[in-house]
Amino acid sequence: MNVPADQQRPPGGPTPLTRRTAARIVERIAAGRLPAGTRLVERALAEDLKVSRSPVRGALRLLADEGVVAPAERGGFTVATTGGGPADAGQACAGEDGVDATYLRIAADRLDGKLPDRVTERALARRYGLMPGQLTRILRRIAVEGWIERLPGYGWEFQPMLTSLRSYEESYRFRLTIEPAAVLEPGFVLDRPAVEAARAQQQRLLDGDIWTVDNAELYDLNSRFHETVAACSRNAFFIDALQRVDRVRRLIEYRRSLRRDRAVIRCTEHVRIADLLLADRRAEAAERLREHLTTVGGEKTAEDGRPPGPGSGPGPR
Repeated sequence: MNVPADQQRPPGGPTPLTRRTAARIVERIAAGRLPAGTRLVERALAEDLKVSRSPVRGALRLLADEGVVAPAERGGFTVATTGGGPADAGQACAGEDGVDATYLRIAADRLDGKLPDRVTERALARRYGLMPGQLTRILRRIAVEGWIERLPGYGWEFQPMLTSLRSYEESYRFRLTIEPAAVLEPGFVLDRPAVEAARAQQQRLLDGDIWTVDNAELYDLNSRFHETVAACSRNAFFIDALQRVDRVRRLIEYRRSLRRDRAVIRCTEHVRIADLLLADRRAEAAERLREHLTTVGGEKTAEDGRPPGPGSGPGPR
């Protein structure tokens, strides 16, 4: 069967930017901003995500492979209405059959060097006692998050991630350089709906969700807050740099965690930063962001790195 040109995958596999773009499209689908059946327009997505149309096109092909979007009758893609869709690809896997816990076990084993760079589905299924459907959902999620890629023909390859305390500390110093600067960029344009939505997510955490959400979801919510603020800079270098750091930080964040009572304080700081931005007090917001990153970075790097116990979890970032 001939595949339409706009749905063919280029040689060499998806780039990191394509995978990050795919993850952001999945976030919008999962949040209900792109309901099932919605026709996905490359130009509109590119403008929304502040990237060119090329990574959007690649991201849609990747999500079509994962069953999140489906080919449209007249070309292009629509949000899938059947099959394992965005809830499987972009959010925590359903806890009732144990796959969320297995996802975290795989993350911990990779961080501890217990998994090789290249793995097969058969080896993973045997090691973690997974049924084919469970393994597919976990690999789909990890692929969208960007820390594993399918090899041509057979097997999977884990991507580089932060594993050492030194690199972890360096990542915070890097963020201290770019994030406040992004808020002060001359081209900064407040995306009010996006910042209001990010603030509302943080407020829901403060209202009680912080005690019930799982580790991965909390990390994603807090990453999203910082990336939403940086995106308002309209500076592609700041935006891309923070997204890259967030991708390689993911696994070590699951371990170098704050207790949830400390995380409440950091979420409160997120809300205050959002309020300052919404009030057009950018200089104050940039200073509060600098103070926030300095404090939470010190707290995170002072931890001993042991797996979190009861009441712990990846805290605001």
